[in-house]
Amino acid sequence: MSQQTKQFTIHEDWTVVLLGFLIIGISLFIFLPEIPVFKWSNTTDLQNDVFDLKNLQILGLQFLYLIAVGSLGALLVGKSVKNFLLGFPIVYVLTVIALIIAGNSVIKGFNLEAVIFSLIIGLSIGNFVKLPEWFRTSLSTEIFVKIGLVLLGTSVIFSDILKAGSLGLIQALIVVLSVWYFAFWLSKKLKVDDELTMMISSAVSICGVSAAIATSGAIKGDSKKLSYVISMVLVTAIPMMIFMPIIAKYFNFPEEVTGAWLGGSIDTSGAVVASGSLVGETALKISTIVKFSQNVLLGLAAFAISLYWTYTHNTSSDAVASKPTLSVIWERFPKFVIGFIVASLVFSFLIPAEVRDGVKESIKNLQGIWFALAFTSIGLETNFKDLFSNNSKKPLYAFLIAQLFNVIVTLIIAFLLFG
Repeated sequence: MSQQTKQFTIHEDWTVVLLGFLIIGISLFIFLPEIPVFKWSNTTDLQNDVFDLKNLQILGLQFLYLIAVGSLGALLVGKSVKNFLLGFPIVYVLTVIALIIAGNSVIKGFNLEAVIFSLIIGLSIGNFVKLPEWFRTSLSTEIFVKIGLVLLGTSVIFSDILKAGSLGLIQALIVVLSVWYFAFWLSKKLKVDDELTMMISSAVSICGVSAAIATSGAIKGDSKKLSYVISMVLVTAIPMMIFMPIIAKYFNFPEEVTGAWLGGSIDTSGAVVASGSLVGETALKISTIVKFSQNVLLGLAAFAISLYWTYTHNTSSDAVASKPTLSVIWERFPKFVIGFIVASLVFSFLIPAEVRDGVKESIKNLQGIWFALAFTSIGLETNFKDLFSNNSKKPLYAFLIAQLFNVIVTLIIAFLLFG
């Protein structure tokens, strides 16, 4: 049984890489999906733009595209294709509802991302409606998440990294290493379990939701624990987005310092952009550069975490072996990380800039919809009792204290480098 589980996990990762590059190949050479309209301000916009016949056709075509790719994934990993075909339309409709809510101009003003509403909708239904077992088993959270991560690699362009500037990269490296280690040490002191420790450390130090997802994939973590960490990231990002610019203005921090502080401390990219905009154009530019520099470290961090996890959680029955062999490392290494890195290399060095610019928005849209589908699925399969149990208090304390440490350390480094 254990051997079958390992084979299934490896098979799933390679399937995700295959599906990710299938989507990229289709976008480059065959068919570039149009981006649906979700932006609206009033009921007239909602009717004329979002529910316009042409936009509904785009959504319908997107649905067929996604369900075809998802069905192929279910087939390759050995899940029931029939159950997937029955369950996916429900997940898709709920996700579109979340995207429509997030598309409202008032909601956009607060930079509340669609994944927040995907998670809320999923949690609401999953906790108050008894879902049939076949539906729960049809949810393909891991596949959705990892396809999104492979596609995310197309947006990590090495020329952009160089443009980000040495100071942004230096700050990102210092913040990630120091905050990650502190969060890891603190979680261990509070006796937080190993999976949550790794996800909390990465979420606080690197780039919030994406880092938590990548780490969960690297260690094959529990989706309920991932949902808990994501909830903490999203909830804390909102007050930080609002109050940090106020603090910066009150103490007259230079815009460069404020931007570096915001970009290095706030976990979600949308909240970083919103908070930087509240301060000024220079702060917005610097905060975006610093946040991007941290995002760049995502693939490297997932690689390092997977190696660490393999060495420290060797489940080999051979009690004599203190470390796993290279074959075991390769067996347990998350292959989607390879997909992420290869996608980044291909789009950095092999794809002409004009071609890349022509497809990036469409691929980014597909990346976003896969992530949104994953959050809806996470919500549907997560129970409030597990999410907010007494056992969750220590991880919450660890996350909040580590976040406070992050805010302080990042401010000091921002003054040293940008002051």
